[in-house]
Amino acid sequence: MGIASLVLGIIAVLIGLVSAGSLGWLGAILGIIGIILGALGRKDPDKQGIATAGLVLSIIGLVLSLLLYIACVACLAGLSAM
Repeated sequence: MGIASLVLGIIAVLIGLVSAGSLGWLGAILGIIGIILGALGRKDPDKQGIATAGLVLSIIGLVLSLLLYIACVACLAGLSAM
């Protein structure tokens, strides 16, 4: 579970950085799933470090994806009001 959380966290961060908000919802979904898997993976003492890294990356990916997605939506709403 820790490795899956790490992979999902990395993908969520990459989507948050590269997609510039257009696929922010996908990064947010992957971030949420990564947070759940990271929290479950921290129960295994052998892989607690990987699960913690996955948890942190998933949280960063979730926040980054949501912030950029909200900024993209606000920008489009501002342009359509003109």
